[in-house]
Amino acid sequence: MSTDTEHVEGGSETSALEAWQDWYHLPVIGAVMLFMIWVRTQSYDRFVTDDGTPALAGVDSWYHWRTIRWTAENYPRTMPYEIWTEFPTGTHVGQFGTLFDQLIVTAAMIVGLGDPSTETLYTVSLLAVPVMAALVAIPVFYAGRRLGGTVGGIVSVIVLALAPGQFLARSSVGQLDHHVGEVLFMAIAIVAMMVALRAAEREKPIYELVAENDWDALRTPALYSGLAGLALTLYVWVWPSAVLLIGIFGVFFAVQLCLDYLRGVSPDHVAFVGAVSLGVTTILTTLLIERSGIGVTTFSYLQPLVALLVAVGCVFMAWLAREWSSRDLERRYYPAAVAGLIVVAFGIMWLALPSLYSTVVGNLTSRLIPLDPGTGTLTIVEAQPPDNFFSEYTFDEFGATFYTMLAGLVLLVARPFLGREYRAEYTLILVWSLFLISMAATQIRFAYYLVLAVAVVNAVFVADVVRLFNLDLQRGARSLREIETYQVIVVLMVVLLLFAPLLPPIAQDNTAMERGEAASPHSDAMVWEDSTHWLESNTPVPGAYGGNDNADKLDYYGTYEYPDDGDYDYPDGTYGVMSWWDYGHLITTQGERIPHSNPFQQNARTSSAFFTAESEEQSELILEAIAAGENPLDDDNNVRSTEDLEAMADEDAHEQMRYVMIDDQMAGGKFSAITAWSGPGYGHYVTPEDYEPNEQIERDEIDERFGDAPYHDTTLSRLYFDDASGMEHYRLVHENDERTVGFVSYALVDPSTDQVLHGENGEPQVAINQMVDERTQIQIARLQQNPNVDVEIFDERQGSAVKTYERVEGATITGTVDQPVGDDATVTAEIELDSGTERGTFNYTQEAELEDDGSFELTVPYATDDELGVEDGYTNSSVEAVDSYTVTVDGDETYQAETEVPETAVVEGETVEVEGFEATGVEEPAGENADENEDAAGNETGEDAESDGGGGADGGGEATGNENTTDGAAGSAAPVPVRTAG
Repeated sequence: MSTDTEHVEGGSETSALEAWQDWYHLPVIGAVMLFMIWVRTQSYDRFVTDDGTPALAGVDSWYHWRTIRWTAENYPRTMPYEIWTEFPTGTHVGQFGTLFDQLIVTAAMIVGLGDPSTETLYTVSLLAVPVMAALVAIPVFYAGRRLGGTVGGIVSVIVLALAPGQFLARSSVGQLDHHVGEVLFMAIAIVAMMVALRAAEREKPIYELVAENDWDALRTPALYSGLAGLALTLYVWVWPSAVLLIGIFGVFFAVQLCLDYLRGVSPDHVAFVGAVSLGVTTILTTLLIERSGIGVTTFSYLQPLVALLVAVGCVFMAWLAREWSSRDLERRYYPAAVAGLIVVAFGIMWLALPSLYSTVVGNLTSRLIPLDPGTGTLTIVEAQPPDNFFSEYTFDEFGATFYTMLAGLVLLVARPFLGREYRAEYTLILVWSLFLISMAATQIRFAYYLVLAVAVVNAVFVADVVRLFNLDLQRGARSLREIETYQVIVVLMVVLLLFAPLLPPIAQDNTAMERGEAASPHSDAMVWEDSTHWLESNTPVPGAYGGNDNADKLDYYGTYEYPDDGDYDYPDGTYGVMSWWDYGHLITTQGERIPHSNPFQQNARTSSAFFTAESEEQSELILEAIAAGENPLDDDNNVRSTEDLEAMADEDAHEQMRYVMIDDQMAGGKFSAITAWSGPGYGHYVTPEDYEPNEQIERDEIDERFGDAPYHDTTLSRLYFDDASGMEHYRLVHENDERTVGFVSYALVDPSTDQVLHGENGEPQVAINQMVDERTQIQIARLQQNPNVDVEIFDERQGSAVKTYERVEGATITGTVDQPVGDDATVTAEIELDSGTERGTFNYTQEAELEDDGSFELTVPYATDDELGVEDGYTNSSVEAVDSYTVTVDGDETYQAETEVPETAVVEGETVEVEGFEATGVEEPAGENADENEDAAGNETGEDAESDGGGGADGGGEATGNENTTDGAAGSAAPVPVRTAG
């Protein structure tokens, strides 16, 4: 193999062998691309359902399906401002509705002859991602060939095809996400910049040629530089956060211009490329701006501004080099001066443009360098830093090719010290690769970028091995007899080193083929589908809630103008759905309703505040503050005081949250992530309020101490486990009958002392409401194998997969008891409800104190009839009353009455008066007729009645959360590690 990395054209080939030597890479690349498509489409059938509904592999994929359908309806426009998410403001979708979606819809338009059906659109969408992944092989080959010749380029594409990690996982069928588009267009941008740099080194453009308008001399480098700027713009158009590559290019130009000056080479050549390419990017990204301000994930001022800064910086550094030379200053001090000026520039940015500074530095530390990951990244599995990055993680992702890539980088650095030619594109590859390594060490997902560097730089490794051992494979092709034995051994060793860890038997079940075959639809989306489809069919369309007639103002595929203040004014009758941000896209796409928070992590903090509120009063005030356009959290992300919230609240605001959707994972493993967004933190909710660090808790005290931890008072817990028993404004209207899961709470106990073990800072080793999934069972089994630890299970519960609640005004039940009942009497309203699922009925209980004059009032959210439905602007509830309310006054005497509560009273907040209280037991002197009187009354004795009534709301809640649910198999939700209180 020749180590010449230039493609040499010319000569008249007369033999088939010579033609094969020139073009053999094309069928090889074609075969590799077909292999990549096959690997990624093995599980295609799993994503095509019998009823024609989509089945996609990721939550973000569902929102791309939304933007693709929108683009098909509004072709050739892509989605602009979106009002069907982030209620009550709307949002720019930023990374969605970009060139990625436009390309897919364009392909569907061609296949569908200008009018693709939904089935055609879906089929093209499924296959587009594997095809884009295969197309990545083309720029990877050409980048590899520039570094290591044709054989090096082929090695690069084979490494790419066999990599079993993040790139494969994110480019398999069903993964309708822009990640594969990011990789494709980053690779194109890198190759384009390599070509432009080489053209500039050949043509040597300088300032004088520009000043003299000598375009004949400047045409070639200007053309290639302009194409590099266009390629970079296309990458930004696919992913607005591609501004990070502009930053990487900025670092490269700063390093290369310093190197050139130190070597006595004019910096003008490379500076010309930077000025032209980034200048083109500045102009073209300006045309993409959707909104004012500085935003990373949307098309804003940031992208053209950063590109302009890099372009101007290149010109400035070239000018500074000339000035430096004209003053005969020491060349070696030039890089230090440049570094100092960069620090000064950041200082000026910090003073003059603090928002730009915080955006640049924040993304530098959270995306590019593993220094300061924020809450948003640490609560996303894919955005967390990997464990054992340089050993287990990288080997699992790339096999041995990651380490041979590191060797290739060292060989690139060593080229000038070995007297070999050194090009600017080598510096580009070095800087780019180091940043990709840092990014992958910062966030797990960025390994799908690192695969590019691993593939490309291995061409360097192979080329230098070939050069070292004098392996001219082209000569060998002409005469096999010329190949030496040691050369065959070296070739085999290189092949085994690169590819054996990626293939059976070494890779075992970790090969690209097996991982591609294992692709399947996202479990959350499949589980939630029943509930979101119910939401679409059984709740009023936005704009029609409460009987309003504004549904025609909210076209699902409509175009809406971005409001000047960024807060869309929804018409009356529009409402939001409160859920955790993980499920926002499912609510938008499957349920066609408007979520408050979404996987863009918008409104994650306010959702967290709502679900962790420890009283219904606080949760209601939070929602009313949101409806009024106020932030219920202070600067430290703690919920504001009740007085502040009351001052913010606007009960008459028309943009209200009307439904709440929760699932088993939120109640279990995701609760710790929910608490991370707003104070006071996870430890507060799972630790008794009066707990002292290292407090000695006996085994038999565990249930008592942790059974009333603040977690059980949160809105999330009361809705999920208690079915809103004791709450005034929330009623269960639907639950998913597809899956019933178990929850377990346990403590780790020292068997020698029978006391709870403690962790760091003296916190108790306790886990509350962990889902009983495979991961939890494995963890408990491992703990039980430890002779120094006992696993004490102190609570077991059951729950359904997804529950949907409606938020209502609630009907106020009032009444007066004329008979004396003594002091401290309580009033309890109880109703039996049919869940509409296999678990059967459950009880709702509400409790209040009886006033001194015998009067009472309490608010209940459930009706005893279903006279209102979707056609009236309300809900077709799947949960129905079995009978009327039983209102019990319990004191020295016990009285009961029955009452109906109409649906209109519940939704409009009307009052229902209860009359006709009758005693349920008669006090008689002890004697032979006492038992007869009890039997005649047909009710329990006063003692028994007190026992039943004493449970109040809490008693009803416990019964609802445990006894009235049916056992079911453990779910398949995402497992979480054992958490410790504190």
